[in-house]
Amino acid sequence: MIKPEKPANEAIRLAALYRYNILDSQKEKSFDDLVTIAKAVCGASMAAVTLIDAERQWFKSIEGVDAQELPRSESMCGHAILQPSEVMVVEDACQDARFHDNPNVTGDPKVRFYAGAPLINTDGLALGTLCVFDPQPHRLDHQQTEALAALSRQVMLVMELRRFALDIQSHMLERDDYEKLLAEYHDVLLAQNADLAEQSRTDVLTGLPNRRAMSVALEASVQDADGQPRQTAVALVDIDHFKHINDFNGHATGDRVLAELGVLLRAQFAGRGLAARYGGEEFVVLMPDTELRTAELQCDFLRMAVADLPLGFPVTVSIGVAAHRPGDTVDQTVARAHAALYKAKGNGRNRVETAP
Repeated sequence: MIKPEKPANEAIRLAALYRYNILDSQKEKSFDDLVTIAKAVCGASMAAVTLIDAERQWFKSIEGVDAQELPRSESMCGHAILQPSEVMVVEDACQDARFHDNPNVTGDPKVRFYAGAPLINTDGLALGTLCVFDPQPHRLDHQQTEALAALSRQVMLVMELRRFALDIQSHMLERDDYEKLLAEYHDVLLAQNADLAEQSRTDVLTGLPNRRAMSVALEASVQDADGQPRQTAVALVDIDHFKHINDFNGHATGDRVLAELGVLLRAQFAGRGLAARYGGEEFVVLMPDTELRTAELQCDFLRMAVADLPLGFPVTVSIGVAAHRPGDTVDQTVARAHAALYKAKGNGRNRVETAP
């Protein structure tokens, strides 16, 4: 095991860390939320906000494993802070000379994959990382790496806000100055919350709303303001043989197909509905105030447009469409659309089928 070196400016870095008065503090939801988002975006089973103290790595927030701190000598994050401008990615720790015999690799939690984005303060000092890790080898694509770096900046913003709040509490300020500081704190907090809300509702790769956002929209679309049922159609769109695309053309090409389909869906249903990424290679389209026959025709236009995408190889989709029925739950409508999708696949793919 190669122990992490200490930065040349270690004394200055530690002094900066201690000014935040955050080590050994209680759990806080703002940090927990960012860890949850990082874990989901990167497809990892574990994630943490870590701070690198003089001889230990301390977790401000951690998910997927029970731990409060580790010796700095065993810390992967101790290596990550040595390159503050980069996200350090270890696809398979067993193949990395620095970590193959690390206790966290050979023993619990048996880390194989690790990615850490340094937490950089305004002076350019790396105080810790936002990291994700998993017991299986893994890769991050460009969008996931960028998203992890963006979330690490959000962690640093929360730390700045937290320190700002502590400063307000510890100083007796004149009333006008006190109210001004509170207003500035409130404005920054609102901006941060809006940014977090957007990240939690948007799929990073396609830019479309994600499954969570679509679920909220579905619930709202099946009835009007007076609680009366609306004529709403739901379609599930699945890329045919997507695994073959990844296997034979590479995951980067698979990501490009997903992104191009996202662009097409936004254009196809702009102003007439809402499209979202439902998971993997599956998308969902919500068409309010649309009869089933009209929805079927719109989906057939989408199917033909996908086949014409200039990707350099053929790509097709299968689509299942269902009309929401009064008395049904949203989940029941989605289940009927799923059944129609399976029928489309069973009947040869590259087709649209409707639920009875």
